[in-house]
Amino acid sequence: MSSAEKDRLDPSVVAALYVEHGEELRRFVLAIVRDAQLASDVLQATFTKLIERGHTTHQESRKSWLFRVAYHEAIAYRRREGVGERVLRRVAWQHNGASGPAEEPLLRWEAVQSVRKALEALPPAQREVVRMRIYEEKTFASIAEELKIPLGTALGRMRSALEKLRAMLRSPAEDAENEKGSVDDERAP
Repeated sequence: MSSAEKDRLDPSVVAALYVEHGEELRRFVLAIVRDAQLASDVLQATFTKLIERGHTTHQESRKSWLFRVAYHEAIAYRRREGVGERVLRRVAWQHNGASGPAEEPLLRWEAVQSVRKALEALPPAQREVVRMRIYEEKTFASIAEELKIPLGTALGRMRSALEKLRAMLRSPAEDAENEKGSVDDERAP
C-alpha cells in the first residue's frame, strides 16, 4: 500500500458522510448550477476531493469543508460553462456579421447551433484539444502534458480542427464565390 493510500480516509467514513450530507449537498449545489445532472457531477467531484484530501480535515469541520468544496466546484463548473457559451456567441457573431437588426437573434442562435454541430462532427482527439484550448482556456503546453502527446501534435490537432470547422461553417454564398473564383482562374491566360 502506498503512502498516499494510507493517508486517505477510510471508505466507510466517506460513505457515512455521503449518507449524512449527500442529499443536502445536492440541493445546495442544484440551487447554484440549476441542472440536476451537473449537480450530480459536482457532488461526485466534491466526494472525490474528500477521498483525496479528506484526511487533512478535522472530523468536526468536515461538513463545512464539504459545503465549501461543493461551492467552489459548482462555481468552477459554471465558469467553464460560461466561457463555452461566450466562445460560441463570439464565433456566431463573426459567422453572421452582416444580418439586419430584426433577424439578428435568430441568426445568432442558428450560428451557435451550427458551431455546436460542427464541433460534434470533429474527430474526438481534435474536439478534445479544441475544448481544452477554447472552453478551459488552457495553453497548448498544458494540453500536450495533460493528454500525454507532443506539443506539435496538440498544435496540429488544433490547426486541423480549425480548418475543418472553417470548411463546415462556410456559407453557401462563400462556396459559390470560391467556385466562381476558381473558374475565373482557369479561364485566365
